[in-house]
Amino acid sequence: MDHTFRQFLDTYLDVWRTSSLSELKDLISIDYKAREITGGEIVDFGYEESIKGWEQSFKFVQENNAQWVLNEISIFPLRVAETLVILSATMVINGMCLETANLFFQTFKKNNIGDWKLVRSYIEAGIPNVNLSLVQS
Repeated sequence: MDHTFRQFLDTYLDVWRTSSLSELKDLISIDYKAREITGGEIVDFGYEESIKGWEQSFKFVQENNAQWVLNEISIFPLRVAETLVILSATMVINGMCLETANLFFQTFKKNNIGDWKLVRSYIEAGIPNVNLSLVQS
């Protein structure tokens, strides 16, 4: 794995854990495209909608004194400057972990000035944690 990608991914995860919207905006490509599946419903969205979604999530975390629980499941180099990462994300609120998590398939690409950016996501929302524990074992 490209050592610059590992450094980028660690930064990305730290930014997520600290709910820093201003820093996250810099890590997502303006051309970002995503698809989220929630309860069988498909929603496609881009950069602006993504930022609004992150803003709502980060606000919820801060207002509820919650903590993100992020698990790196797998990393796949796709091309020379493109890497797919599979992550799960849930929250702990008042010491209790939510019963569900979201499963993220996120593609990161190095741009023409050498910076890594999140370019695509496929998200399965509301997955029971017990199902994800089988994947993470």
